[in-house]
Amino acid sequence: MKFILEKSKYLSLIGVIALLFAAVAAFAWGTFKAINTISLVVSSRGVASSITVEFVEIVDSFLIATTLLIFAVSLYELFIAKLDLPEWMLAHDLYELKTKLSSMVVLVMAVKFLEKLLDVKDTVGLMHIGIATALMSAVLIAFGYFGKED
Repeated sequence: MKFILEKSKYLSLIGVIALLFAAVAAFAWGTFKAINTISLVVSSRGVASSITVEFVEIVDSFLIATTLLIFAVSLYELFIAKLDLPEWMLAHDLYELKTKLSSMVVLVMAVKFLEKLLDVKDTVGLMHIGIATALMSAVLIAFGYFGKED
C-alpha cells in the first residue's frame, strides 16, 4: 500500500499536462487577438473606437495564460520534482498556490472591470459591478494576508 500511495503523486501529472496545454492554447489565443488588434490599428489608422478595449482584452488573455502556466509548473514542483525557474513562478505549498491564484483573479477582475468601464452603457449596472469587484478583491486580498495559520 505504501508503494501505491507514494507513486500516486504522479497522478498530478494529469493536471500538470492539462494545465500546460491550456496555457499554450491561452497564449496562442492571446497572440491571435494581438495580431487582430494590430491589424485593426493599422487598417483604421488608429481611430477605431474599440482599440483600447481590444488592447485590454489582450492583457487579460495573457494574464490568464500566465496563471495557467504558473499553476502547471507549481503543481509539478509541489508533487513531482524541483524546477529551475524564477521564484515568482513557483509555489512551495498549496497555500502559496491558492494565494497566487487569488492575486491573478484580482488582476483579471480589474481588467474585466476596466473593459466594462471603457464600454459603459448602464451606469447603475457599472456601479454594481464595481462594488462587487471591490468586495471580491478585498476578500481575496485579505485571504492572502490573513489566510495562513502558522
